[in-house]
Amino acid sequence: MRKIVGLLLILGLTVWAGGLLYAQSPTQITVWWHTGKPEELAVMKAQVAEFNASQNEVAVKLVLIPEANYTDQVRAAGLAGKLPDLLDLDGPTMANFVWNGWLRPLDEYVTPQLRSDFLPSILAQGTYPPDGKLYALGVFDSGLAIWGNRKYLKEAGVRIPTSVNDAWTLNEFEDALAKLAALPEVKWPLDLKLNYGAGEWFTYGFSPILQAFGGDLINRTTWKAEGTLDGISSVLAMTLFQHWIKKGWVVPASAGDDSFYGKKDAALAWVGHWMWDPHKKGLGDDLVLLPMPKLGAGCRAATGMGSWAWAITSNSKHPGAAWKFLAFILQPNQILKMTAANGAVPSRKSAIAQSALYRPGGPLSIFADQLKTIAVPRPVYPGYPTITSAFATAVKNIVAGADVYTELHKAAVKIDQDIADNDGYPPFGKK
Repeated sequence: MRKIVGLLLILGLTVWAGGLLYAQSPTQITVWWHTGKPEELAVMKAQVAEFNASQNEVAVKLVLIPEANYTDQVRAAGLAGKLPDLLDLDGPTMANFVWNGWLRPLDEYVTPQLRSDFLPSILAQGTYPPDGKLYALGVFDSGLAIWGNRKYLKEAGVRIPTSVNDAWTLNEFEDALAKLAALPEVKWPLDLKLNYGAGEWFTYGFSPILQAFGGDLINRTTWKAEGTLDGISSVLAMTLFQHWIKKGWVVPASAGDDSFYGKKDAALAWVGHWMWDPHKKGLGDDLVLLPMPKLGAGCRAATGMGSWAWAITSNSKHPGAAWKFLAFILQPNQILKMTAANGAVPSRKSAIAQSALYRPGGPLSIFADQLKTIAVPRPVYPGYPTITSAFATAVKNIVAGADVYTELHKAAVKIDQDIADNDGYPPFGKK
C-alpha cells in the first residue's frame, strides 16, 4: 500500500512539475530582418541573444532575409497571410503595407513620454495619415546634407555655414559653386552621386529641391500629382537642378564614386550620413559638414529623411510579446549599439544626446538638427512605389537634357493614373 501511495505521489509531483514548466515556457515570436551590413548583422544577432537571455517570457526566433528581395518577400507573405510577428521595413513602404491591412497600430504600447523622445521625422514616417495612428518606429533615421572640403572652401573665399539657420541662400550656393569651379584642383564643384543611378536615391536626394521651392512629389491633401509635381514651383526647382548640370558643375555618373573623397577633384558632396567613414578617411581634418542650402524663393531648405523601421504585423498572435522585444531594441543603449555599427542618426533624442557623432557639437550634429526642423518625409501613401519610380525616371531624363516640364508632367500623369487604377487608394480617396 505504501508503495502505491508513494508511486502516486511521485506521479503527482511529476505532473505538477510538468505543468509548472509548461506554464513558464516562453512565448515564441518570429522576427524578420533584412540582412544589411555585416556590422549591423552582428549587432542584431547579439541583441536577440541578449534579450532571450534576459528574461523567460518571450523567445525571439530571428529570420534573416537578403535585402535585395526582402520587400518582395514581405508582400508575398502579406498576400498569403503568413507574415511573422514582427518585421522591419523600409520606411516608404509602410503606408502600402497598412493599406493592405498587414500592420497593426503601436499606439497602445507607446506612452506619451516615449513618443516625445523620438525625432519628429521618425514619427512622421511611421504615422498613417487617414487614421493618424502610429504603425512603425525606427531605431535610426537617415540624413542628407552637403559635405565640403574645407581647404577648397577657404581657398575660394567661400563662407562656411555652421548651423541650419546659417545655411547658404541660393545665391550664395551658386556663387560658391562658381568660385570652387575656378580652382585649379577642382574639376567639378559638386558631386550629386549620380553614379548611384536612377532609383530611390533620385527621390531621396533630389525631392528636397522641389520642397525647398514649395513644390512636391504629390499634393498631400488632394493626393493628386498633376498641378504639383508638374507645377511651376517643381518645374523651377528641377530647371535649377538641370542648370547645375549644364554648367558643368556636377560630377557625371561615369566618374564613379570617389571624386570628393578619393581623387579630390570635387569640392562638395550632396549625400547622406552613410559617407562619414570614407569621407573622414579621405579628407581628415579638411572634412566639414554643411547644412542643406535655402534654395527656395522664401529662403526654405529641406532635407531627405527616412530609413528602416519596425512594425508588428496583423498576423501576430502575440503582439504584446512582439512589443516587448521591440521596446528592448528601442532602448537608448541598444539604439547606440546599432548606430555605432551603421553610422546612422539615433532615433531618440536621449540617444542622440549620448552619441559622440550626433550630440550637440558633434561632427555630424547638423544631421540631427535638420531632422528636428527641416526634414520632409517621402509621401506616406500607398501609391508611393509608383511615385518614386515615376520621379526617378523623370530625373534620369532631366539629367540627360530632356525638357523639364515634359518629364515632370509625364511622371505626374503616370502617378495619377495609378491612383485612378486603385480607386483613389481609399480611404485617401473615394471609390
